Amino acid sequence: MCYTIRMTCQVTVDGVLPRGTGLTKADIRRAAAFFAARSSARCGRPFCAVTVILQDDAFSAETHRAINGADGPTDVTTQGYDALPGEPAGVYGELYVNAVRARTAAPKRAGWSAAKELLLYVAHGMDHLSGADDFSPRDYARMRRRELKWLHEFCARS
Repeated sequence: MCYTIRMTCQVTVDGVLPRGTGLTKADIRRAAAFFAARSSARCGRPFCAVTVILQDDAFSAETHRAINGADGPTDVTTQGYDALPGEPAGVYGELYVNAVRARTAAPKRAGWSAAKELLLYVAHGMDHLSGADDFSPRDYARMRRRELKWLHEFCARS
């Protein structure tokens, strides 16, 4: 089966970006579009529109409960949507990215910045929107390898 892959996804970034991440919303938008293209190629479906919503722990806990039924904040929660009538088929969704957690988690990794942690969360969310899951240790490891590769490729281009 042959698919036409749309290489540019409409990405919107909303919410508050805390100080100390070393990123702008434009940086996040570029990274999200890059990761959407990688995710699209992986799953064979075009990524049409994704909104990245930056949040703190309290907002993260609310969305994590509402979307996944799980308690407590997390790094990223994803919500996919079907195309509306008249829209092209493809991936539409939202990434609820915990920007505060990225800033506090980064110092726990040697040589890691808040910017890389936040972009890793965006890559992880895009990977989930493409249908990947991390329920088993093997699937988690597979996703992490792929996302770190994407992050490395993006940083090498920036």
